[in-house]
Amino acid sequence: MRIDKDLVAASATPLVLGILAEGESYGYAILEQVNELSHGRMQWTDGMLYPLLHRLERQGHVTSAWRMSDSGRRRKHYLITDSGRAALAERRAQWSVVAEALDQVWRSATLPPTVARGWA
Repeated sequence: MRIDKDLVAASATPLVLGILAEGESYGYAILEQVNELSHGRMQWTDGMLYPLLHRLERQGHVTSAWRMSDSGRRRKHYLITDSGRAALAERRAQWSVVAEALDQVWRSATLPPTVARGWA
């Protein structure tokens, strides 16, 4: 299943902030966690993640520091800030409203026969 780019864009900030709320991480690990959380259905690229991380850093929602990995590679690690935690709480509240509205619409909607039978 392909996830529409608008939906990916809308979910990117709360996903990254949510992942970082669990602890410090670096780009590749974040990409892997998104892949794991979505059971492989959301496959982000570096070109999508790093501009988002840089924007979150400019907004003060994350900080970064270079660290050495066990293998000796330098990696830029990201950590959520208090501002980022507040932004995550706000996004979570907003997402809950949207999800509730969609759930209500979908429960009452009549699906086309092909979708109802699983042919979509």
